[in-house]
Amino acid sequence: MEDDHTAELFADVDALLAQVAQPLPPADERERLRKNSGLTRQQIATALRTSADLVEAWETGLVEPSGTQRAAYVRLLQGLLTQDRARSKAISSPTAGPRVPDQAPASPTTAPAPAPAPIRAVTPVPAARATSARTESTTVAGDDFPAGPLAVLAFTDALTAHLADGTTRECPAATIVEVLHWALDAGVGQPALATFGRAADPLIVLTPSANDYLGLPPELADRAGLRLAADHPWCAAIIADGWKFTHSGFGPWARIYQPAQGRQRRSVQLAVIAWGALSTGGWNPPSDLTAGQLARWLGTYAERVLTPRGSTAVCGQELMTSLRPPTRPVRDGSRWKAGTNSGALWHPIAPAPPEAHDAHPLAQGRHPADAMDEEAWDWHRPLTADEAAYPHVVGLDINLAFVAAAGSLDVGLNTPPEHVIRPWFDKKSPGAWYCDLTHIAHDPRLPSPFTPTGEPPNGPAWYATPTLAYAVELGATIHPVEAYLRRDPGRYLDPWYKRLREAYLATMNDLGVTTDMSQSDFLNAMSTLPQQDPYLLSLLAAIKATGKGGIGKLRAGPRDPHRAPFEAWPALNTPTWRPDIRAAVISRARVNMHRKMLKTAEHTGRYPLAVLSDCALYPAQQPTALDAVPHGPDPTGVQGTFRLGASPGFAKEEGVQTMTWYEHLHSEGANPARYIKHAGTS
Repeated sequence: MEDDHTAELFADVDALLAQVAQPLPPADERERLRKNSGLTRQQIATALRTSADLVEAWETGLVEPSGTQRAAYVRLLQGLLTQDRARSKAISSPTAGPRVPDQAPASPTTAPAPAPAPIRAVTPVPAARATSARTESTTVAGDDFPAGPLAVLAFTDALTAHLADGTTRECPAATIVEVLHWALDAGVGQPALATFGRAADPLIVLTPSANDYLGLPPELADRAGLRLAADHPWCAAIIADGWKFTHSGFGPWARIYQPAQGRQRRSVQLAVIAWGALSTGGWNPPSDLTAGQLARWLGTYAERVLTPRGSTAVCGQELMTSLRPPTRPVRDGSRWKAGTNSGALWHPIAPAPPEAHDAHPLAQGRHPADAMDEEAWDWHRPLTADEAAYPHVVGLDINLAFVAAAGSLDVGLNTPPEHVIRPWFDKKSPGAWYCDLTHIAHDPRLPSPFTPTGEPPNGPAWYATPTLAYAVELGATIHPVEAYLRRDPGRYLDPWYKRLREAYLATMNDLGVTTDMSQSDFLNAMSTLPQQDPYLLSLLAAIKATGKGGIGKLRAGPRDPHRAPFEAWPALNTPTWRPDIRAAVISRARVNMHRKMLKTAEHTGRYPLAVLSDCALYPAQQPTALDAVPHGPDPTGVQGTFRLGASPGFAKEEGVQTMTWYEHLHSEGANPARYIKHAGTS
């Protein structure tokens, strides 16, 4: 439930959205209006409670105001424009001489014709033709991007662009090169998600019919590299027209760009369905969607998460950067330059030796015991005599467990890890700690919170900060032997968690599942979820895959099968390759779940039988999750325990089976938590 502060903030936001109904005028117009009124930048800065430097940045278009400042700035400029027009009318009155028009006439001088392009010129884009607008579409095109975030191209009698708002436009392109120009001219794109961020590239999705019309091959011959050969005629034509490819080339997802013109970014994202763009990588929209329905499906994802630009894992990683842009404009004397943005990741950082991936150059010659092993649980145990008498076993699965663990988590930002001997433990210091936890008492009915196997540690090991902080919470005295610490903590993933949380809850709400439901009502609603709209179910799955995949990308391994052992790979050169952050997220998710297990045991006397990642199995008298979770005066459950509900961090029923089923799998050495979801009901 939202607290009073959040409700107040939401009310302010609603009021702000209502106020910001007009777009800002062009940057040069902002400066003209100010000068015509005789105001200085400092006067405007004082009124808007900001700096004159930032006002100058608004007037040059280097930075766009946001929030309440944007609303106030729009109001000011509208007032200045009204006064400016009044002055013009006064000048144009009969007593004041000839009338001066509101807009200056076009210059009679004819601009020189541009040089012919290597590929034939693009036909002018016709006006939009609205067809079959659907009321269920929630994607709204912005003033800067009137066509919305993306277009799905399909060919019947003509090449048609299906937009996210349910409308269509003719696409006059006859070649893939012309499609690129059309994408930039048609107003396709999405505004930046954060201050100092950049707008999303237009996404053009090519259906198989569009592929055929444009002359692209129906499938990729290079099944290993998944890209067109660099000497393919269409690659050559694109390059001849002044475009470039990223290192991934022209594949299912391709970013094709031209050198920027001033501050204007010229880049287009292509997704080729026939080459597998939407059938792999976490995407699985219903196969029977029409081009228009697919545009709305992708548009809803774009509105709630971001414009797709690769696999869902890639989108999860890109969302981090979009919400925490690495740079911002800063004043350097009389000019502006790119500076670092507070709270973001600015540059690649080498991991501490225990944090390094097994394939990393730093892992060469490393003993396995010297590697940090912060991973999710895979644990199961034999039944006690009392537990064997229960007829059922119930799976409880945590909603967005790892995404929720990322919220408000302090991680290292941009300072390389500092090696410290005999450090004093500080739970506010992100890092890797070498410590002996074997002296901590272990209840065999619970998985150990310190190891992914759930077995108690058998010697000193490397741990992330949340794991050691939990040991202290349990009452243990710890003495780290050494550590690699990061001295610049920040909550880098907090906006990432919040955006995915809202996307998840909005989609659950569309499916009829809300956060204010009682545990029993939630369970009833979830029991009918598989029969709900496949359109929404696949969207929900894509959102969940975005969170999970984004965390995985923080420690992405090498993909080149010809790479030499311990040779660096491209992902290491990105600021978001941060295995330390991934370790901290998984560590926190694991201890969060252990804390729920302890609290649940206090209320019910029951302990988990098996755990796999974020799913725990409990004994039950009745074949329902309601039998396994605590109940109290609050219909949404008991705080701190496993609670059934839609919110991230709450649980849902993963499956129900007989205790005989559990005993059989356990005796075979298999983890029953791995199979309960698809095993059917008892």
